[in-house]
Amino acid sequence: MDKQYTLPGFRQKTLTALCLLVLSAVFNVNSQDFSNGKWLDLTHEFNEHSIYWPTAEPFKKTTVFEGQTPGGFFYSAYNFAAAEHGGTHLDSPVHFYQGKQSVEQIALEQLIGPAVVIDISSKTAQNRDYQLTVADIRAWESKQGKIPSGSILLVNTGFARYYGDQKKYMGTIKRGEQGVKELSFPGIHPKAAEFIASKRKIKAVGLDTPSLDYGKSTQFQSHVTLFSHNIPGFENVANLNGLPATGATVIALPMKIKGGSGGPLRIVAFVPNQ
Repeated sequence: MDKQYTLPGFRQKTLTALCLLVLSAVFNVNSQDFSNGKWLDLTHEFNEHSIYWPTAEPFKKTTVFEGQTPGGFFYSAYNFAAAEHGGTHLDSPVHFYQGKQSVEQIALEQLIGPAVVIDISSKTAQNRDYQLTVADIRAWESKQGKIPSGSILLVNTGFARYYGDQKKYMGTIKRGEQGVKELSFPGIHPKAAEFIASKRKIKAVGLDTPSLDYGKSTQFQSHVTLFSHNIPGFENVANLNGLPATGATVIALPMKIKGGSGGPLRIVAFVPNQ
């Protein structure tokens, strides 16, 4: 029987312990004091309001049982169903490049690393179809230094504040192919994707919109370019405003779907005290 018992604070302590265990397998955690800082959840909740691509099956949760049992104890269990690509989720490289990694083939080391956050929210406030450019990356590096090898690049467009309001977030509330035609949100320009993939040795890239490519893209060239280099993507990321430009550590663990082109993602970050 799939019951779970918890004590006060148990879940938080367990999450911290699991994160430290994973980190210890990938990093020398002695170099980071995880008691001196805060954990930030970069994941939107999955529910009936979760954002999915207009042609994708949205999240559905149905009740198997909820209530008191004949045995006198409370019991709850649910089924859920959804497309791979919706809510906060991972795109594996095989999503847009044949022969590249599927979800279960992505190494843990590639999903955990130091965060680099490029904020383009001031530009997307003026143009909701804005795309991250090579110039934006170089401007960031002029202040922060060259993006370190092994970083996880996160692009803060500011659009996470619209999550839950599909019209503001995606540009349309329509479903199907008509909805796809009306999509409007920021993304990563193909030239910036090429620069990231060929000139900077990053582990993964994520942003707070429904897609690595901007909403009006029809060829999804940024996806293709990044995935050709086996660089996975994180989409619909939350709370990027809470991260500094550098210094945070990201842990992004997707549902391990064998052969999957993507899947639901629990992504968190540790932000050390300054």
